[in-house]
Amino acid sequence: MKLATIATAVVFITGCTATGQQHRADVFKAGQTNKAQEAEVIKIMSVSPGQIEVDNSEAKKNAQLAGAVLGALAGASATKNSKRISAGSGAAAGAAMGTAAGTMVADKVLVDGVMIGYVKGGKIFTSTQVGRTCEFKAGEEALLISTGPNETRVQPNATCPQEARK
Repeated sequence: MKLATIATAVVFITGCTATGQQHRADVFKAGQTNKAQEAEVIKIMSVSPGQIEVDNSEAKKNAQLAGAVLGALAGASATKNSKRISAGSGAAAGAAMGTAAGTMVADKVLVDGVMIGYVKGGKIFTSTQVGRTCEFKAGEEALLISTGPNETRVQPNATCPQEARK
């Protein structure tokens, strides 16, 4: 089995990238539910698209593990009938190649984000978060939730057109 075939199999098995959806303003951890959180109404002044770097190390680790297993199986299979190389050596070489294929998955990935400018107490602030620009409308009010010190989540105040939804 060639390295490219192993890499392709690894990508299909692991899903290969983080989506960042856990960082959206409308996603909360279990410990944040059923608890009072400070919130206030703000006026959105601007909405700009952006990219947010999110951790993809879990997908990379899974790809390396899957690649090692697939590579070991491929290496053992390829050397099964060979008189020159033992199946164990072939499996070890295949596992190394599979692990190398898994390293092609990035540690970090970019996901769609949005930078929201808003007015609060006469001052202008920004909040950058995972989301799409069509979920926010400038000139309109939105709910700002504080889930911790220096953490803000501007809740979507618009709906994306049907064709833009994923």
